[in-house]
Amino acid sequence: MIGIAQAFSASYQQARIKFLEAAATAGLQIESHNHPLPGRDGEVLAMDVARDGPLNAKHLLIVSSACHGVEGYCGSGVQVFALHDEEWLAKVREAREAGVARDTGVAVLYIHALNPYGFSHIRRTTHENVDLNRNFQNFSQPIAVNTAYRALQPLLLPEQWPPNAANQAAVEAFIAAHGPVAYQAAITQGQYEFADGLFFGGTAPTWSNQTLRHVLRHHGAHATRIGWIDLHTGLGESGHGERIYAGLDDAQAVQRARDWWSGGKDGNPATPITSIYDGSSTSAPLTGLMWTAIADECPQAQYTGIAMEYGTVPVLEVLQALRAEHWLNNHPDAHAELAAQIKAQMLAAFYTDTDVWKGQIISQGRQAMFQAVDGLNTGAAG
Repeated sequence: MIGIAQAFSASYQQARIKFLEAAATAGLQIESHNHPLPGRDGEVLAMDVARDGPLNAKHLLIVSSACHGVEGYCGSGVQVFALHDEEWLAKVREAREAGVARDTGVAVLYIHALNPYGFSHIRRTTHENVDLNRNFQNFSQPIAVNTAYRALQPLLLPEQWPPNAANQAAVEAFIAAHGPVAYQAAITQGQYEFADGLFFGGTAPTWSNQTLRHVLRHHGAHATRIGWIDLHTGLGESGHGERIYAGLDDAQAVQRARDWWSGGKDGNPATPITSIYDGSSTSAPLTGLMWTAIADECPQAQYTGIAMEYGTVPVLEVLQALRAEHWLNNHPDAHAELAAQIKAQMLAAFYTDTDVWKGQIISQGRQAMFQAVDGLNTGAAG
């Protein structure tokens, strides 16, 4: 067993080493998909995959991190802790052995750093400046314009940073007129018009998109049931893991997610499963979602998934940090002291470096993983 604090890392490179060492010690099968660019410190970047269980297992649980790169500081810690957690590893073994007679053995697939570039460079986006969780679109078809973002774009990324008084007043006027929820939705929904803007969904599949699809095709080919816990940060109350249904707008899949993950267990209170489709989530309605790739790459499998969204700081502070970091990316000649301040602000918006917060993260992530294995093996197939 590893201590909770020791599961987390101070850099992408350290996180990768911890993950690979833990996976190797646990005897897992490991594969690495190297990124074409180097990391912030010149290190090799990769989407690393570790599998606990045979390739022909009928039930597959995916636990993934760093869809939004900087959020990997949290997600990697959950994965590393799990790979040292003897009770969890035993749970997976027992579930696999119990399912052998029914030909429904379970396997767990850990995908470390879906977006390694963003993880290393303390960015939310990929090296293409694309939000990976807005990039899963059919780019051969026209994509609707986010008119609300279009109206805000000139305000979000001004010529100077910090913004001047006029810019701040204009942003505050928009929020006063439309409300903070509308401000959040306009920015975060996803847009495909401004390549240097926030939450840009791209014009074609990114490297991370294509690599993940390859991983899903290979590892999900034999699965009849797939569960997915994708680890995120940046929305909600500090330390609280909101369980947001992650998938297509499918009432049966939403109900399965609620059957698996909303019930209390072992003294833990019941936790609601929220959804962007019914307005119950802290997340705005989004476009180009990553989890929809399951329907494309593993159409034979029944899918049930959540995004575990851990809160850090208030959402307006998160959006301000994102504005600053995008401004910095568009102004690489910025003064070194300002650049360092912006990167520190960005990291703090998506990762709370305290023992209390980390303990909350591990506890809730661990509970969700145990529940997912039970759901895969005992849930109805409806």
